[in-house]
Amino acid sequence: MDTLQGKLHRCAINTATLGHREPLNFTVDRIARAGFGGIAPWRHEVEAADVSQIARQIRALELNVTGYCRSTYFPAPTAEERAANIESNIRAANDAAELGAECFVMVVGGLPAGSRDLSAAREMVSDGIAALMIEAKKVGVRLAVEPLHPMYAAERSVINTIGQALDLCRHIDPENEALGIAVDVYHCWWDPHLTESVSAAGSEARIAAYHVSDWLTPTTDMLLDRGMMGDGVIDLKETRSLVESAGYVGMTEVEIFSKDVWWKAPPDEVLRCCADRLQTVC
Repeated sequence: MDTLQGKLHRCAINTATLGHREPLNFTVDRIARAGFGGIAPWRHEVEAADVSQIARQIRALELNVTGYCRSTYFPAPTAEERAANIESNIRAANDAAELGAECFVMVVGGLPAGSRDLSAAREMVSDGIAALMIEAKKVGVRLAVEPLHPMYAAERSVINTIGQALDLCRHIDPENEALGIAVDVYHCWWDPHLTESVSAAGSEARIAAYHVSDWLTPTTDMLLDRGMMGDGVIDLKETRSLVESAGYVGMTEVEIFSKDVWWKAPPDEVLRCCADRLQTVC
């Protein structure tokens, strides 16, 4: 595994890392000035701007769009709501295509309101992604299922391990035409089957994105207390080695949700720290 020292062109910033505090065009410029090679914007930022203008700005600055975040959740209590969720995702996939995104990230959703039927929710996810994939293929967008830590199973994602995500990919897209996996260390570092699951995903060329942050001890908020790389317990060099040994050649993308620390720090300070930690502990 090569070091990232002096190689920020191989690294990307997910815009959530900066807390969505500025208009997206400011954030795009800031990330490019800091020397990073890629960016992963969020839908609400793009939809609040002009997608064509943002796409032109990103291309002019020669940034790669490592991913477009994120899908509308698929499970819902009624067929009408589920159909509306799919339509929402089709619109987003078209925006991902215009941005030139390497993937559209799928955070698939948890249990519908009032439900305790986990199997049914997973079936809704499978059906929804299958329907979306038909349209995504038409515009050349790869979908990336991002398994989330099990603590999010009820509300955010019923797909919780890379192994589950890989099984889903095989079921929906056996020819590997448009469906892959986003590997986020925050969600998968604990998995006792991580090594074999990442290896299997890599052997099938399913790894579409790789996200880094750190797991703090203690963690004070399930969603909004991720750590800067090196401040927690994850062996980030080992994890990147695992992903790259499996065949992943894309960028290392920083994605940190941190309402009490990094979202309060000046954006340029955040980016400087990201650059330092990517080159020293990742």
